[in-house]
Amino acid sequence: MFKLPPYLSVSEIWFTLFCLICFIQLFYYVWFFLRLAFFRKPSKDKSQQHPVSVIICARDEAMNLASNLPGALSQTYPSTHEVIVVNHNSQDDTRYLLEEFKKTFKGLHIVNLEYEAKGIPGKKYPLSMGIREARHEVMLLTDSDCIPVSEFWVEKMQDGYQEGTQIVLGYSPYTKKPGILNKLIRFETFHSALQYLSYALAGQPYMGVGRNLSYKKELFLRNKGFSSINHVPGGDDDLFVNKVATAANTRIVIDRESFTMSESKKTFREWVRQKTRHYTTGKYYKTRHKFLLSLYSASHILFYPAFILSLFYFHWQWTLSVFLLRFLIQGIIYFRCMKKLGESDLFPFWWLLDLWMIGYYIIFAPSLWKKPRAEWR
Repeated sequence: MFKLPPYLSVSEIWFTLFCLICFIQLFYYVWFFLRLAFFRKPSKDKSQQHPVSVIICARDEAMNLASNLPGALSQTYPSTHEVIVVNHNSQDDTRYLLEEFKKTFKGLHIVNLEYEAKGIPGKKYPLSMGIREARHEVMLLTDSDCIPVSEFWVEKMQDGYQEGTQIVLGYSPYTKKPGILNKLIRFETFHSALQYLSYALAGQPYMGVGRNLSYKKELFLRNKGFSSINHVPGGDDDLFVNKVATAANTRIVIDRESFTMSESKKTFREWVRQKTRHYTTGKYYKTRHKFLLSLYSASHILFYPAFILSLFYFHWQWTLSVFLLRFLIQGIIYFRCMKKLGESDLFPFWWLLDLWMIGYYIIFAPSLWKKPRAEWR
């Protein structure tokens, strides 16, 4: 029978385990997330207005386009820019709506696709066609259900480009609404951004979100577009960035005027389906990114159970002291990051939302092994 060494009690094992988990969590908060909390826009010797091609893919999105497209078409931007809308085999009134917009906005470029691409499920084919039609080197991507929060969205996002920059990661929050579900969705969106923006600042960019993402056409063509991930329904944003992003070619923009806003799902079931589809691409990430993300998630899940066990079986004063250390550092970083990303109203509930993440991981962890659906909406 296995026996513990005489110099190590069960209570000490629980406390040691708790300290180890806490140390892992603090490593992520201090090494990664602290960078976003104290991020300042880098100074530039000179500012340049790059010509920009905004690309939006739509499939049966007439209602969303009617509400949101004017926000992209009415941007205040002194340099040359265009808005490309790829109408991918829509069966609603999308084509006629776009033709009406074209009468008013001459910078609108419509690409109508009336067939599917065999063997390329998801959104990659229409997006590739939009990129091929783009007249400018700097491309800015968003979705038909998103609207820029300001008329300076294009200007702020393109300003993220410096010498050597080929990718700019932006933030796309959800509209604030009453109710618990809206807060859960917005916190998860914030938490995801906390990770991918902080990792980029630490030289480990691993994803971006297609609701607000910019990269150069040359980068897309040089890497043969989505050819290596065409078999995956999703991943037109995160997998492509995971493949081509480096510490040298990636920057972030978190100016409030650079955000794009969208409506969150109305029911928990719809949200679960949406997130499940998104997470099926995680298994294709680079090994180092999968390791870093998995270690963080595992330590997050184990933190509270280890705290409770250590609290009961070890000296509560020591256990509580370690817990409060993590609580204080986490609270400071959350406060600053939520303020930067316009989510300050979530801060009073951050500790409850952090506790909820245990349930979140349990619900969505199986998605990493599920076969993705062959759809892009």
